[in-house]
Amino acid sequence: MTVPPLHKGAFYWVENVKTQAIIHSMNKKNIKSVSFGCRLNALESEKIKNMLSEHIETAVVVNTCAVTAEAERQSGQAVRKIARENPNVQLFVTGCAATRNLDLFRNIPNTKVIHNQDKMKIESYLSGNIALPDGDIKNIPNTDSKLSKQFVQIQNGCNHKCAYCITRALRGPAVSFEYIDILSDVQTAVENGFYEIVLTGVDIASYVKKDGDKVILLSDLCKKLLADVPEIQRLRLSSVDPAVPDVKNIIELIKSDRRMMPHMHFSMQSGSDTILKSMGRRHNANMVRDLVALADGKITFSWDIICGFPGETDDLFNETLELARQTKPIKIHAFPFSPRPYTVAAQMPNQVDRNISKQRVKIIADIASDNRLQFMRTQIGKTVQILVEENNLGRTPNDIAVKISGDKIPPKTICDILLIDICNDVFVGQQVLDK
Repeated sequence: MTVPPLHKGAFYWVENVKTQAIIHSMNKKNIKSVSFGCRLNALESEKIKNMLSEHIETAVVVNTCAVTAEAERQSGQAVRKIARENPNVQLFVTGCAATRNLDLFRNIPNTKVIHNQDKMKIESYLSGNIALPDGDIKNIPNTDSKLSKQFVQIQNGCNHKCAYCITRALRGPAVSFEYIDILSDVQTAVENGFYEIVLTGVDIASYVKKDGDKVILLSDLCKKLLADVPEIQRLRLSSVDPAVPDVKNIIELIKSDRRMMPHMHFSMQSGSDTILKSMGRRHNANMVRDLVALADGKITFSWDIICGFPGETDDLFNETLELARQTKPIKIHAFPFSPRPYTVAAQMPNQVDRNISKQRVKIIADIASDNRLQFMRTQIGKTVQILVEENNLGRTPNDIAVKISGDKIPPKTICDILLIDICNDVFVGQQVLDK
């Protein structure tokens, strides 16, 4: 197997991190895609489908994930199944698992593997293809997520070096996109009725662009978008590295502009300074305490946490638990450490038993649940703006689900909802109508 050259980078998780497939379809041509892993993969799959639709009638694109061994296994299993059930359909496989482990996909019939670096280049898909009849694509259901918010990619790759991260080797170094392109994507989203925009990427806190003599950072980018596209009603950020100094400016912006959603997701990975140092992370527990204090109760937070990193003793894990109790993140995506080939952490001594790691996942998830319930109780009786999704479900500015009673409200609507109760970790609310 050819191992891709290692680049500096950082581990990154966004929505759908349990590697459940996000499946999309397209009406213009018979082109479908299956995306594993992060929301960025799903967003890129849509771009690839749009690109292919100008040149190809029928194809399936599978955008794979390699952030854990299980994600890689699921990606390989899905590709083999799709190829077996669609012998006359061209299958394109790209993403991190396809880039890291070419041998997993090399001998699957009618399959062409596209390296991550080439996934957005049309010539990578058109060159050397086998001529296949344009047949129906079977057993890939049309289950578009039909989100009411639009994700917009602002950068790719990362320049940091975390001991556990394989993604950094597969995505490459950080590249910040041009503002004019980001602005165009946001304007198109608003024209299509999306009034909540989520800025995403591999390491969005590292965003930096020159504008004449000025340097545009992530906080500056947010300000420019809000000024240039006044129709934006809600601007939200995906995962942010708490070590980046600009995070303080982002917090101040959230506090001063109500269109910035008051919730931040930190790529924490641990709350123990000892473990953070071993991971190669650049923040520490006190930095996180200071950021939460700066938020002054006006912003909620969520975390990613790796449980069972090599050398994590019970005492060190308890340091993470204590930080979670002190700073009260309302959501924690916790997952067991998964040693990835060609990473430093895979060779570290004092590997933690996976059963212990799984137990720790539940313990810290329960703390987050308690934190969230405490926060939700403080919101009962308040009227908040809700982004309505499907079936009268919506999301609060703090990214908590709401079930809205009464008449059906169209998706993408932003409306005032009175929060009246809590049921099964979800707010119950009713629409506040203008008199």
